Amino acid sequence: MRRRIPIRRGSFSFVISIFICANSNPLPKNEGVQEQLMDTFSSSSSSSSKNWKYDVFLSFRGEDTRKNFTDHLYFALKDAGVKVFIDDQLRRGKSLDPPLTRAIEESKIAVIVFSRRYAESSWCLDELVKIMECRRTLGQIVFPVFFDVDPSDVRNQTGIFAEAFLIHEQRLHDDKEKLQLWRNTLTEAANLAGDLVRDPHG
Repeated sequence: MRRRIPIRRGSFSFVISIFICANSNPLPKNEGVQEQLMDTFSSSSSSSSKNWKYDVFLSFRGEDTRKNFTDHLYFALKDAGVKVFIDDQLRRGKSLDPPLTRAIEESKIAVIVFSRRYAESSWCLDELVKIMECRRTLGQIVFPVFFDVDPSDVRNQTGIFAEAFLIHEQRLHDDKEKLQLWRNTLTEAANLAGDLVRDPHG
């Protein structure tokens, strides 16, 4: 039997409140972040006029969080009546395929679970680029969750994220444009209002 993590304030409850807000006009009262959320939703107002296939697209590094945080988050959202797209396949070394690209485009909200090894995956980084593109062009709402990582490391590609880019720079030394795109996109995403979650088993 699958063990569910209780939904607590400062963890899943804050995330779910954003999804509730995305489908209604009143903004839930989340202390300390209400003004940031207002900015997030006002900048994505065009999303309300589009017909979305999914409520939420989950972006995550499967090897980091599939069997713990993301798995529990997925079922918590389903229990709340949220229609979630989650990629069940473990992907390595491929470009985004058309079905996954469409799933991103057809999702009203994208939740990005930044974990310690997220930036090691070129797949995750390409997925992130597509998500932020949809935020700009389709009005998609993007919500970052920093799972056991410092948001400043994501924003500035320092710490564990700097180590990941050392590997990418060796592999893609002739494609500096792509490397810079990944860096800029991480910075852009990490500057959005989000939530910080610590791994209770870490």
